Amino acid sequence: MMQYGMPTLIENQTLAKNILLCKELGLNFIELNMNFPEYQIDQLENWKKFYHEAKESGVYYTIHLDENLNIADFNPLVREAYLETTRRTIEVAKQMLPLKNMFGNPDQPLTINMHMHHGIYITLPDKKIQMYDRDFAVYMNYFKIFRESCETWIGDEDIKIAIENTDGFRGYEKKAIEYLLDSPYFVLTWDIGHSKAVKEIDIPFLMEHEDAIKHFHIHDGKENPPKNHLALGDGEIDLEKRLQTANKCHARCVLETKTIAALRKSVQWIRDYEIQ
Repeated sequence: MMQYGMPTLIENQTLAKNILLCKELGLNFIELNMNFPEYQIDQLENWKKFYHEAKESGVYYTIHLDENLNIADFNPLVREAYLETTRRTIEVAKQMLPLKNMFGNPDQPLTINMHMHHGIYITLPDKKIQMYDRDFAVYMNYFKIFRESCETWIGDEDIKIAIENTDGFRGYEKKAIEYLLDSPYFVLTWDIGHSKAVKEIDIPFLMEHEDAIKHFHIHDGKENPPKNHLALGDGEIDLEKRLQTANKCHARCVLETKTIAALRKSVQWIRDYEIQ
């Protein structure tokens, strides 16, 4: 059966409150968001607390890396900091694996979700130039280092780095993603709300790599005006079609709304859908 989880919510300022809500709603897991101060790497490295609270409640974790993570930053100090953050996050994930094995689907890896950072652009009188596009060879070399490092850090553990679509993959990003997907350590996250808000421009690329989609962020969305992170049923997405794809991909789904009320409504939508 499909497994559903929730994000860490801004209304819940403690891990305990998120776990309590997760258990109350009958969800399987929580995606720890490293954009929050309470889930920074130094906090996650206190993994025994996270582990025991989840075990007592019968839930497990996936992890969402900081959205600012930029492993191709031209500044070597910044780049190394993000690489080190990734390394230490993988080490935390290894400690959390027994929870996934106890309460999750054993055929699904523990995922560490990441965004592709677009980098900066230079505005000319008639156009904008993305610096990663101009210096593509340098950009790709940093991804080579990233891929090889993650392969070494993960080793034989059942952990995958899942690359999420946001506001439209750039051309240079697609090439980097395809390079990462050549490694068995990388998969894709399909965020269906993000893709709806940008008029589904990422769908052709995602469908070309459908076999690599192992994680979903499920929330409703609209194109005009662009909106996402809506409760299921409050937008324009063909949710049944997307859930059928998630099931086909044997993926888990985060109900990625941003409020408790929207999460409750989404859980009820899922329950109604599953009993149809």
